[in-house]
Amino acid sequence: MKYTDLSIQTQRDAPNNARTQGFGFLVRANYLTRENQPTPLGEYALKHLENLSANLGDAFFSNLAIPLIKNEEETFFPLKTGSHEVIHCPACGYTARSELARFAKSGASTEEPLPVEKIETPECNTIEDLAHFLGIPKEKTAKALLYTHQSDGKLVFAVVRGDMQLSEAKLKEQVGDIKMADYYAMEAAGAVPGYAAPIDLKNTLIIVDDLIPDSPNLVTGANDEGYHLKNVNYGRDYSAEIIADLVQAKEGDACVDCGKPLSELSADLLKSKDDYNFEKILHALAETHHDENGLTLPHPTAPFDVYLMNIPGKTMDTGISTTQLYEKLGAANISVLLDDREVRAGVKFNDADLIGCPIRITVGERGLQDGMVELKPRSASQKSLVRLTSLTGLTGQEDFWNLVNNFSL
Repeated sequence: MKYTDLSIQTQRDAPNNARTQGFGFLVRANYLTRENQPTPLGEYALKHLENLSANLGDAFFSNLAIPLIKNEEETFFPLKTGSHEVIHCPACGYTARSELARFAKSGASTEEPLPVEKIETPECNTIEDLAHFLGIPKEKTAKALLYTHQSDGKLVFAVVRGDMQLSEAKLKEQVGDIKMADYYAMEAAGAVPGYAAPIDLKNTLIIVDDLIPDSPNLVTGANDEGYHLKNVNYGRDYSAEIIADLVQAKEGDACVDCGKPLSELSADLLKSKDDYNFEKILHALAETHHDENGLTLPHPTAPFDVYLMNIPGKTMDTGISTTQLYEKLGAANISVLLDDREVRAGVKFNDADLIGCPIRITVGERGLQDGMVELKPRSASQKSLVRLTSLTGLTGQEDFWNLVNNFSL
């Protein structure tokens, strides 16, 4: 492919909206616009990644050489600006979206059930207010969250311990589509907003977190404004149609698989089941593979193996040899980006660094006089002279990479 065929327009400065270095270099190298839309070069790179995934199958991600966290169905790339919150265990690798992550719960108690006691709790319609007023930890309270089924309007009464946060995603997995309950739905069921209890309700589906049955003598609402009930116990005072994991995991919780502390981080979703997000994969490559001068995309994930350029000579036409080499490399199935512009050599060198092909080959008059061309890997500081005939005589990709390796590059 020729540079001018892709209408590449590089930029010297990072865009103002670059939240990460990788995105900045993708824009500067003209893989993306400032609006995060693929350019012709970007489209070429995305198609290359798509073809690579089809050819490599399960080995695709290992060839990207990027840090990944994953489970059986999803693969994530950790990134501070990522669009997903993920729970991950650094010890054993357990990974899940935060809203669905499980963790090892503790708090089962052998405390004997005490008699229920109704107490006055003025202006205590939040867990924080209630715990402060009674001088108890939040884990000694039960939090009520009320929803209605989207389909029939039936009240759904979810109960979790006061120190936990309900995961609506987990709740929906258990009961289907829901919405927040309005005042009229609560009133019809006999629940009082801010003071609701899962006791003596009408036409209500009660679902409790699986920690609730092991948490005796909790404080709940009394279905009477300004009052709560002390020492409410599941099984004795009320029951539920469903007992399930309903709460959200957080940083520091114990891993459900190994018991070690969990981490919470932001990440981009690269793959869900068999659905790849190649734009996010390109971003992940750029975030992982760059230096101060531009991208350093590795083979085979780089859209081109070689950035080929020539330096015009004073006594000989270096363009002829460059074109011949371009054709020979293409015939050997080496993907080449030919810089066919009539610009200064320094501009070409800078753009080669920005675009980040694994190998740069430079055809210049001084080298050609001895039958040599300059070969330099993008991530190396040294360059070497290679006989032009050794490149024009290649029969395939394996020969090319063997040649590169023989020069200790």
